[in-house]
Amino acid sequence: MLRRLTLAMAVAAASGLAWAEEPPQSLKRDLVSVYKDAVENNADLAAARADFAARQEVVPQARAGLLPFISGGAGYSDTDTEVDTRLGTTDASRGGLLYQASLTQPVFRADRWYQLQAAKAVSEQAALEFSATEQNLILQTAETYFSVLRAQDNLATTKAEEAAFKRQLDQARERFDVGLSDKTDVLEAQAGYDTARANRMIAEQQVDDAFQALITLTNRQYSSLEGVRHSLPVVVPTPNDAKAWVDTAAQQNLNLQASNYAVDAAEETLRQSKAGHAPTLDAVASYQKGDNDSLGFTNTPNASLYNGDAEQQSIGLQLSVPIYSGGLTSSQVRESYQRLNQTEQSRESLRRQVVQNTRNLHRAVNTDVEQVGARKQSIISNQSALEATEIGYQVGTRNIVDVLDAQRQLYSSVRDYNNARYSYIIDNLRLKQAAGTLAPSDLEALSAYLKPDYNPDQDFLPPDLAKAAEAQLLGNPEF
Repeated sequence: MLRRLTLAMAVAAASGLAWAEEPPQSLKRDLVSVYKDAVENNADLAAARADFAARQEVVPQARAGLLPFISGGAGYSDTDTEVDTRLGTTDASRGGLLYQASLTQPVFRADRWYQLQAAKAVSEQAALEFSATEQNLILQTAETYFSVLRAQDNLATTKAEEAAFKRQLDQARERFDVGLSDKTDVLEAQAGYDTARANRMIAEQQVDDAFQALITLTNRQYSSLEGVRHSLPVVVPTPNDAKAWVDTAAQQNLNLQASNYAVDAAEETLRQSKAGHAPTLDAVASYQKGDNDSLGFTNTPNASLYNGDAEQQSIGLQLSVPIYSGGLTSSQVRESYQRLNQTEQSRESLRRQVVQNTRNLHRAVNTDVEQVGARKQSIISNQSALEATEIGYQVGTRNIVDVLDAQRQLYSSVRDYNNARYSYIIDNLRLKQAAGTLAPSDLEALSAYLKPDYNPDQDFLPPDLAKAAEAQLLGNPEF
């Protein structure tokens, strides 16, 4: 009786191993729940939120330069004076309490007005950059989540591969014992099994690393995640037009919009620097009350009449015309010109990068769509090739090396298929982020295709794969 090593048998054997135990389903978390954990606990988002709140304060700080400035104070002085005269020494003493208040209201301050406009632009820039950080967290959550699933599927594939090589080793030993093969077949099978076992250990570490990255992102512990159903639609972008996506990105990409406000802020800062050459006009009012001596009325006519408290008020306009400041203002204007040029060039560089990324990601999604179908078919073809090679080995037309190579090709195609699936999901999200349309609803849409009872050791392959491989092996024209 021929003993063909099918992929389904390897999966079943791998699923029965002790280290393939699945955590309780009640502990599984879905994509949206993980995203909510990230929003609540992600340290980078919290830092960005604090930075955004701090940068919002530039507006009231700049506006303060156009609002009244009021100050008040009090003081006490006691001055003794000795004067030598021809009649002798005369002592004089004066002093007392003094209360004073002043108000300054800018009337014409062009530099401060432009500073306020620049601050408003900076505030809008900060808001958009924070929104970009929030949007990036959506993508980061998806990337980290699906990295775990990718690592789990890779581990499941490696387990199945190890089980297949173990079965092949056992078969080679049985054939050697009955004289149907030589020791070389056993050694080749042993080498293949040892390599698969080592790869499985690495795959287990990669799963742990992927979970650790998720813990770092959310500050939450997870035992298992809901996996992706193979029924997830793999379709081309809508619309499937690169120019339409680029046009959307030019209008809605958050970082690009933020760079526009950065240019606006630089332009207003340049105007502020130029306004350093302009005159300033302030309305000034002051009030003082205190002892006659403290107010300094002693040198006025009839000063002796003021022997109690006195008050003094004044109001007026103060004009200041800058004439020469050692070249400071001119230097600041030149600096602002260069800062504006720098900001404009940075915006242009970002615009080109956004266009490039959008076009590349549009092509990537279309390629992923083709890849998923091609990789799935590759699994079917390699499964059929392996079974045919197994038959040839049993009847003596193929050797053990051919079987081992066919097995490696099969499991390599399985990994490629799963990688193509996850690449399709992530590239779709990246394309939406580049276009500025990525939102939490995209994660909710993906969650509709998550499987709560997903078991990587059983579900890393499409359910109809074995049937398709068998049909192709038998020469069914449908395949």
